[in-house]
Amino acid sequence: MIDHKTQTSLAIKLKALITLLALVTLPGFANAQEDNQAPNGFTALFNGQDLAGWHGMGHFSPVKLAEMSEDDRKAKRATDWENAQQHWSVDNGELVNDGKGVYLTTDREYGDFEFRIDYKAVPGSDSGIYLRANPQVQIWDVKDEDQWKHGSQKGSGGLWNNQKENNGKDPLVLADKPMGEWNRLRIQQVGARTTVWLNEKLVVDWAAMENFWDRKRAHFPNGPIQLQTHGGEIRWRNVFIKEIDAEAANEILANHTNEGFTPIFNGKDFDGLAGATDKFEVKNGILSNKDKQSGTIYTAKEYSDFVARLEFRLPPAGNNGLAIRYPGSGDPAYAGMCELQILDSEHTSYAKLDARQHHGSAYGMAAATPGYLRPAGQWNFQEVTVKGSTIKVELNGSVILDTDLSKLDPAEFKDGSEHTGKDLTQGHFGLAGHNAPVEFRNLSIKEIK
Repeated sequence: MIDHKTQTSLAIKLKALITLLALVTLPGFANAQEDNQAPNGFTALFNGQDLAGWHGMGHFSPVKLAEMSEDDRKAKRATDWENAQQHWSVDNGELVNDGKGVYLTTDREYGDFEFRIDYKAVPGSDSGIYLRANPQVQIWDVKDEDQWKHGSQKGSGGLWNNQKENNGKDPLVLADKPMGEWNRLRIQQVGARTTVWLNEKLVVDWAAMENFWDRKRAHFPNGPIQLQTHGGEIRWRNVFIKEIDAEAANEILANHTNEGFTPIFNGKDFDGLAGATDKFEVKNGILSNKDKQSGTIYTAKEYSDFVARLEFRLPPAGNNGLAIRYPGSGDPAYAGMCELQILDSEHTSYAKLDARQHHGSAYGMAAATPGYLRPAGQWNFQEVTVKGSTIKVELNGSVILDTDLSKLDPAEFKDGSEHTGKDLTQGHFGLAGHNAPVEFRNLSIKEIK
């Protein structure tokens, strides 16, 4: 005889089984990520029938492409498309390339995303995936001895064009299946940060994808995805993408290696903060300076070397700053180590800014790379690392400033201004309000010992 407890347990299990059976009979559920049917939340980039949504383009600089006239771009597009049609085809729901020709390139450009794709190649193949038109997540034959000098024996999935040490060039593990079998890639791209799984094994962990076309700047914030091919036939299927919006991207950035960070704003009041608190206000967990009010608010505690994380949201033409090693009085841009700009520098009203005034710059001293801010009204995630005389600013996953203030020539500072606090080794961390209600949340610091 079955007791009441056992009956209840069986009923729960039976209910779960019925629910699962009902789900798998729904159209598309059983074949999610199979038969070119997109999983929930994803969009299929290949329809299984033709090349709709794609065009041809080879290994070509996005910078040069942007510099071309509209007529020249159209002409190039037409020529590349003619080439693509000679070497790309669709067979039994699979994209097929004969190992030659231009790369298949998405018509759309993407910012942050998760990308999934399956591929099957023949021995001797050499291929890859360009992310935002930047090379590349590498695919090759691990048994091709001719390629061992390039590291093919270490496996596919690595960021082969990265040059910096321990930055994802070589995959963490060998995860390839034998040539002729299907492999599955999953790629997450947030800012310049790339994470890759090959056949469900982590092969690249949060590496900064380097900009092949311009090594001095971070990976482009937007661009198409390209399927690179040369050396032998390769087949692709189940090509899906899920765009990651600003809120989700910020959450990913905040949760990565977040150990050791201590909040410096509690979301409720000014506890632990000093300075011009009368010029700021707290609402719904957000700290902002009042409209048309200026003043610096800063931590009661002083810091030497540290990593600070925060989110900020700019109104159109919004202006604020981060006070670094601030002594507690004076203009943070000069009396402190520096003021890092928090500025909607893409706004037309700032068209004539000095380069050292753009967002993320050490005001008047060192210029940050523009082009990585999200549009006004969206939350941005920023990480600032201060160590000795060096400052690194990572905005939305991309490094836009990496400088050593001790190596700069004061004679070349903007307007010849004297930055008396530049060499401070300790001070407060703060916000330098400049009349506009720039919003901040989730401020935290980790001291570097």
